[in-house]
Amino acid sequence: MCSFTMTDFRQFLRAGHGPTLFAAFFYLMFSFVIWVLNGAMAPFISEEFNLTPAQKGTLLSIPIIAGAVMRFPLGLLAQYVGRKTATLVELSLITFTMAFGYFFVHSYDDMIKMAFLLGVAGASFGVAMSLGSGWFPPQYKGLAMGLVGAGNGGTALAALLAPPLAQKFGWQAVYGIAALASFVPMAVVAFLAKEPPDRDEHANMKEHLACLLERDGWVFSLIYVVTFGGFIGITTFLPTYYYDQFGVSKVQAGQLTMLAALMGSVVRIFGGWISDRWGGVNTLTVVLVVVAFGLVGVGLVAHSVVLTTLLLIVCFAALGAGNGALFQLVPLRWPMSTAVAGSMIGEIGALGGGLVPMLMGNVKQQTGSFFLGFVVMSVFSVLMLLLMRKMQVRWTRTWAEKGGRARLNPASGDARPTGVRRVG
Repeated sequence: MCSFTMTDFRQFLRAGHGPTLFAAFFYLMFSFVIWVLNGAMAPFISEEFNLTPAQKGTLLSIPIIAGAVMRFPLGLLAQYVGRKTATLVELSLITFTMAFGYFFVHSYDDMIKMAFLLGVAGASFGVAMSLGSGWFPPQYKGLAMGLVGAGNGGTALAALLAPPLAQKFGWQAVYGIAALASFVPMAVVAFLAKEPPDRDEHANMKEHLACLLERDGWVFSLIYVVTFGGFIGITTFLPTYYYDQFGVSKVQAGQLTMLAALMGSVVRIFGGWISDRWGGVNTLTVVLVVVAFGLVGVGLVAHSVVLTTLLLIVCFAALGAGNGALFQLVPLRWPMSTAVAGSMIGEIGALGGGLVPMLMGNVKQQTGSFFLGFVVMSVFSVLMLLLMRKMQVRWTRTWAEKGGRARLNPASGDARPTGVRRVG
């Protein structure tokens, strides 16, 4: 039932538009590199400006929160002008942001401004997911979104590449290198991407914003606080955690972060694929249990860098699968406004992730340990598990099959969006 062959993959590609899928993945990957750049270089920046734990947490939280705030407006814009156009506009803004960082950042106050500007890179998620999956039918949405979502592996690239570049050329020069590199994803999107046909150009603003008024939208968003918020928040803070907790070098801190972040990105593809077959609700149930136990474990083994890294790899694998699983459900629930719904859910999820570095920094400053921060995140995971299990009873009566799979057209056997009624 769950086997997947090259023939299946070729059939999957024929069902959609492969070049657009790749362009969306590449765009998202580059955006994530930029979004977490300050986190990857945090030990260098902290040393430069002699920051306290609370200041570190604040500086690392701002790009995540700013990116979350910018997501929904970008998703709404994309719904009207097209996702490809919105993507090129955002990449132009990223180029400007990197130029600002290279030429004008000279103090901690300047770093705060730079942190806000970095948020533009975090706005990419909902648009990239909808751009890449828009050509694919419902039964392949999970896999398509998983493949595009694997672009969050940009967090691993940032952790791997930014520290050695900062050590060799200076951390501020990394911004300049990124500004030049931004022209590559621009070219990829301009020449490979093709606007998907699933945009409802006649829907009014009220219809596009309907997901904000429904309980399902908020439940999805809160679950995404755990899966994506945990992924981006912990990834951003990990170089600082490794450097402060274990005394490893700045480059080693980035390399250890890369191991966990890469696992989360790769497994996201599996999360989308297995959710198409097993159901997003079933997958998320396992994910939330693993995350809850894993985070407490990370807090308990803070004396061992090896055990910490192994547990973080397990946690990030679960978080990645959870991200893929949740976005397998989104186009089933909102088939004609996936970009807007995905951007709203991504916005709330990223806002929650923005609180993670701030939480960890303040917990460390107040208690002298990071342990309580891990416990808080674990408890929230359990609460979201209970909420989802309660809500899924109604979901499987209205817009999804048992376990969260796509509903099938009984006449053809094809998965198609059913008439989704407002159930909030």
